[in-house]
Amino acid sequence: MADTDTYAEFKDAVNMTATELEKWLKTDESKDVGQKSSSGAESVGHDSGRKIIKILGKKKADLTDDDEAHMRKVVGYVHRHLAQHPKGDVEDTKWRYSLMNWGHDPLKK
Repeated sequence: MADTDTYAEFKDAVNMTATELEKWLKTDESKDVGQKSSSGAESVGHDSGRKIIKILGKKKADLTDDDEAHMRKVVGYVHRHLAQHPKGDVEDTKWRYSLMNWGHDPLKK
């Protein structure tokens, strides 16, 4: 089971629902951003998004050590990436799309 701090930080960092994230991951914009191990491969963030959907579907008590490790990775990524906020309108930027792959939409209130 995830420790309380990690769980709370993850819930704070991931502001998209599993349904929103699932729909987003099907878009071309989602598939076009992020680091890929090779041409045509899935990006690290896209793979992360699929893992986040599974985590969001679990009860806290059912989370595994692997889930908790991924939750910490998500929190770290979201915090680092938010610190690199570009100037101007970010609605149609790779910066926003990358964050969304990791479950965080910076435009969502």
